[in-house]
Amino acid sequence: MIRAQLLTPDPASLTTFLNTHTRTRDCLIQIAGLAEVNYHGRAASTAEVGAYLVLIKRDGSLQIHAPTGIKPMNWQPRTDELTARVEHGRCILHASRRSPEELVRVTFLHPHLALALNLYEEASFTLSGSEKQMQDALARHPELIEPGLTVLDRELLVDSGGIDLYARDAQGQYVVVELKRGRATQDAVSQLGRYVATAQKSGVGAVRGILAAPSITAPALKELRARGLEFREIGAWPDAPAPAALPSLFD
Repeated sequence: MIRAQLLTPDPASLTTFLNTHTRTRDCLIQIAGLAEVNYHGRAASTAEVGAYLVLIKRDGSLQIHAPTGIKPMNWQPRTDELTARVEHGRCILHASRRSPEELVRVTFLHPHLALALNLYEEASFTLSGSEKQMQDALARHPELIEPGLTVLDRELLVDSGGIDLYARDAQGQYVVVELKRGRATQDAVSQLGRYVATAQKSGVGAVRGILAAPSITAPALKELRARGLEFREIGAWPDAPAPAALPSLFD
């Protein structure tokens, strides 16, 4: 399972390690240590120097985890380019994408461990419950799709079908979300593309498209990126709130 491992790597060794294993996009990469994180895109942010775990998955997605909490403090759902280079004696990882234009810059100050792991999908995964339950849960908790997302409508009927979730992101841009309980295929990508095209015809400007599912096939992911659409991995959703108890005859 362990393809390669470095302990307390120097900047040049870590740079070579990252460029070698991100180029193939066929393994899971983990870097643990002291780092600084800068983000530039629809907003700008800087994470204070701290101990972080950086994950780069086979699909090019990037996650940066703090020592506590289940959600990453910063992430890129997909990347168009991953490069590392030595600047001022530090290894710096640049993770960028073109649509929307975003850049995450990770400066590794004292890396303690670098791992490249061979992990392969051997079986598909289907979430329990119906797509209706999935839609209900994500409408209540749209932050599971993207922080700052606000759901405006559900099952919005348009000429090309019914949009599962019609939303607005933190920057005010409209978002079409297509939900799938199982592994998403090229059919789902085509469906999402039609919905986005229909929504844009309404004159609201550029519309983002997000396909939310537990996993996606490689051909579907390739087509999704080619269309400028996005994928969000949904592993589980919160249970629906229990209905209020009805009063008994003797209450």
